[in-house]
Amino acid sequence: MNALIPYAEKGVILIVDDTPENLALLSDALEDAGYLVLVALDGISALNRIQRRRPDLILLDALMPGLDGFETCRQIKSQPDTAAIPVLFMTALTDSEHVVKGFEAGAIDYVTKPIECNEVLARVASHLRTARILQSARNPSLSSTGFDNKPANEKLSARFKLTEREIEVLRWVSCGKTNKDIADILQLSPRTVNKHLEHIYIKLGVETRTAATSVAMAAMV
Repeated sequence: MNALIPYAEKGVILIVDDTPENLALLSDALEDAGYLVLVALDGISALNRIQRRRPDLILLDALMPGLDGFETCRQIKSQPDTAAIPVLFMTALTDSEHVVKGFEAGAIDYVTKPIECNEVLARVASHLRTARILQSARNPSLSSTGFDNKPANEKLSARFKLTEREIEVLRWVSCGKTNKDIADILQLSPRTVNKHLEHIYIKLGVETRTAATSVAMAAMV
C-alpha cells in the first residue's frame, strides 16, 4: 500500500460486485494505489453503505441479482446528496444497448470484464480529477471560477462561440442537472435542451456532459 499518500487526498472508492474474486482484485489494486476502498456485494447493500460513508467514486457491477446496477445507479442519481458521485459501470456486456442503458441510468463511463486493473486505475484517477473540478465550480469557497459571472461567460462565448442560452445550459449541466431539470429551470422542452447540448458538444469537441464541463472549466482558468 502506498503509505505516502493519505486516503483523504487520493479518494474513497466504493466497489459493488456480487463476485468476491472481482472485489478482491480491485480492492488490492486500488488500495495499493493509495485509495480507501469500501465494498458491497449487491445494490441494496451499496445504497446502505453510501448512507454511512459517502464515496468519491463508485465502481458498479451492471448485472447483479436483486437490485441490478442500472437501478442502483438510478437510485443514487435520484438523491440530491449522492447525485454528483461519479459512477463507472463494470460489465461484460459490450453491445450498444447495454452501454446506452448504463449512461441513461446516470453512469459517466464503463469498463469491461475481465477487469484490467491498470485501465480501471487510469479511469478512476481521471474521473476523480474531473469531479473535483466540478466540486470547485459548485462551491465558491473552493474556487472563484464559475459559469454564473459575466467575465466567465464572455470568455466561453469568445473561445467556443457559445450562445447565451448554450452557456446557461452548460452551467446547469456542470451542476449535475438532468436535461429535464434544466428544461424546468430554463422553461424549455427537454428536446430543446438536448439540441443545445448537441451544439455544445460540437463546439467544445467533446462527447459527454462530464467532458464538456471539464473543457469549459479548463478554458476559464
